[in-house]
Amino acid sequence: VLVGFSVMHYAAGEYARKKERFPKALLALLIALDVGLLVAFKYLGFFASGIGSLLGMSLKVPEIRLPIGISFFTFQLMSYAIDAYRDPGSLEKGFFKMLLYISFFPQLIAGPVVKYHDIASQLSQRRETPENAALGMRRFVVGLAKKLILANAMAGAADPIFALAEHDLSTPAVWLGALAYAMQLYYDFSGYSDMAIGMARVFGFELKENFAHPYAAVGIADFWRRWHISVTSWFREYVYIPLGGNRKGKLRGELNAFIVFLLTGLWHGANVTFVVWGLYNWLFRTLESVGAIPTKIKKLAPLWRVYTFVAAMFGFVIFRSESLSQAFAFFKKAVGVGGAGLNPGAALSFFSPTFTICLVLCLIFMFPVRDAIVSKSARAARLLESRAAQTVSYVLAAALFVVCVVVCVSGTYDPFIYFNF
Repeated sequence: VLVGFSVMHYAAGEYARKKERFPKALLALLIALDVGLLVAFKYLGFFASGIGSLLGMSLKVPEIRLPIGISFFTFQLMSYAIDAYRDPGSLEKGFFKMLLYISFFPQLIAGPVVKYHDIASQLSQRRETPENAALGMRRFVVGLAKKLILANAMAGAADPIFALAEHDLSTPAVWLGALAYAMQLYYDFSGYSDMAIGMARVFGFELKENFAHPYAAVGIADFWRRWHISVTSWFREYVYIPLGGNRKGKLRGELNAFIVFLLTGLWHGANVTFVVWGLYNWLFRTLESVGAIPTKIKKLAPLWRVYTFVAAMFGFVIFRSESLSQAFAFFKKAVGVGGAGLNPGAALSFFSPTFTICLVLCLIFMFPVRDAIVSKSARAARLLESRAAQTVSYVLAAALFVVCVVVCVSGTYDPFIYFNF
């Protein structure tokens, strides 16, 4: 699938480059085929069940295996086609270099999504140096530790709590489960992104950052400027702006934002929970944009940070739930309605020494600690950039890698969350 569609897009690009123009009809055809590919493999069952429910009948849909990384490489194929339409002269002449862009293994399976124009020059001109390799491996180890040590520890509470029946849920357990899953998702996915960026650096590629401390954001709009940046920027550049952005009035801008958040939710999976999660974020973003939630009052920034984190955290409850009824049960219990009441027993049982230490580390590192230190002290900035500090960082990375190997060998198979998407 990947190779076949790559050949098709490369041929279209070659036609455009030689003719010095890319027909709009050809672009529309390529995008239709890319979207059709996603629908056929990822959403056919979802749409069939929805249509069947509306018509009161059962439609049988064959079980189709999902090609690995399809959500990511189809977006990169569309990026190549759109960039070819905008500037045919910038296209890569070599097929294998174009195929390298589509199939680059560090980020193929779970991102970050790379736009063609962001990496086009690096396909032919990049520097593989010992310094890049060292920096890349250090970044890789940090990402590996985020996954194996922090994210997996949080899963130890999140998974059992989300598996509880509604009548067994207590308010403390719901809050702990929501917090643990928010931390698990962040450190799992940002850990994979760190590993991908680090591996790419080893080969001389510099990929853009995919996370910028989203849980330190002030407002949901700011959160989405920091969370999964590659997909957010892809939708902004290839969907929101072409639709008119906010240039055609406030109402049209909100409609365009609605479309983007709807597609963002649907992109994550063929389940109504993902659609509702996308619209949940759109609702908060809209309330902020019209001033109903005045996040721009700087004096109240700490309060808005708490609001943003709690709103994002319970948004991820919808994201994690198997059904809307499960999500609704969590929301009810979060405010103390029904279930096992305020009984803290289930929640307290998860606070082993390892879990507690990892939770504290998660809460600390979700803030830009290093940036805060550097911004407040020039002396600290010079110290962190010194040769001695760099040497210590590599020694610590080597020790952390050994710890990760021990954890990996002694554990069981625990894939990255975004492998599902």
